[in-house]
Amino acid sequence: MLIIGITGTLGAGKGTIVDFLVKEKGFVHFSVRGFISEEIVRRGMVVNRDSMVLVANDLRAKHSPSWITDQLHQQAKLGGKNSIIESIRTPGEVESLRSKGNFILFAVDADPLVRYERIVKRNSETDRISYFTFIENEQREMASDDPNKQNIGKCIRMADYTFMNDHSIQSLQSEVEKVLKVVETR
Repeated sequence: MLIIGITGTLGAGKGTIVDFLVKEKGFVHFSVRGFISEEIVRRGMVVNRDSMVLVANDLRAKHSPSWITDQLHQQAKLGGKNSIIESIRTPGEVESLRSKGNFILFAVDADPLVRYERIVKRNSETDRISYFTFIENEQREMASDDPNKQNIGKCIRMADYTFMNDHSIQSLQSEVEKVLKVVETR
């Protein structure tokens, strides 16, 4: 059983990689965003980017920096199938998942303007923001000395494989396919 974690910038293509792995490779998807959204709803809050960050940081502070992904990893292990945990955001999550074995971290990035255009098109509840807010949100989440807060920049640097997604979906899928072939031969 292989578990792939995925990190990356907002709108870079994490979901595109997840869709490919699920539909074409039979992976099971576990979403940090989904886990946090359920908790937000349980708390009677509005699901938006600010509440996502607030609740995620609160859960990490109460339990541990890796608590959310540890819960998802436990679910994946129970299922016993190749899985992907989407939206790794803290170095503690990476370290914890690596310590469990059979884990690889993918990172995905793209030009900021390309990424903003993508989020405008997908139009999810957390994506209805201005370009200024988009950049501001990203800067807030890219680095932190607090182990309970997002540090996407460090997570990207910790990745085993990084994909630049400035081209077509097919190009990204081809790059992921190449990496999977390397991983399978280990």
